[in-house]
Amino acid sequence: MPTITEILKSKRKPKEIIELLAKELKRDEKAIDELIQCFENGTTAEKGNCMEAIEYVTKEYPEFAKNCLDLVIAHLNDKAPRVKWEACRIIGNVASMFPDKIEEAIPKLLVNTNDKGTVVRWSAAFALTEIAKSSSKMQKELVPEFKRILERETNKGVRNIYLKYLKGAGL
Repeated sequence: MPTITEILKSKRKPKEIIELLAKELKRDEKAIDELIQCFENGTTAEKGNCMEAIEYVTKEYPEFAKNCLDLVIAHLNDKAPRVKWEACRIIGNVASMFPDKIEEAIPKLLVNTNDKGTVVRWSAAFALTEIAKSSSKMQKELVPEFKRILERETNKGVRNIYLKYLKGAGL
């Protein structure tokens, strides 16, 4: 089996790299340590691939994030848009499993609701609404924020995430 470094440095297409990384992360729980090291030393594209591979795994196995949640939270406001949006999606995927840890991500996610990139704002909306779904305490804090965001958000897709949440919560 190729190492995380070999997969990242290969000349494969990005989608194939992400699938191979995710497969390796699922196969070997120690591979996350190598992936984190590669992330820290990698190019912007490699960092995006690493974060997307984690997102891919946490969609199916949210508990996987226990070994990399600090990294994800630390990079919620990364300068690379792809790293930001993948980190937001990871938070959304694992919100119900790590409610106490996720709480520290909220201020960074709220910063991303003002990002110029629609995908970053959409991903932040996904994460924030998943956090609100998983914690009544967080719901009380976030609902007023959602209403403020809706006043300024112009993108229909992003708005719909908040509106769907508010409707489903009976608010």
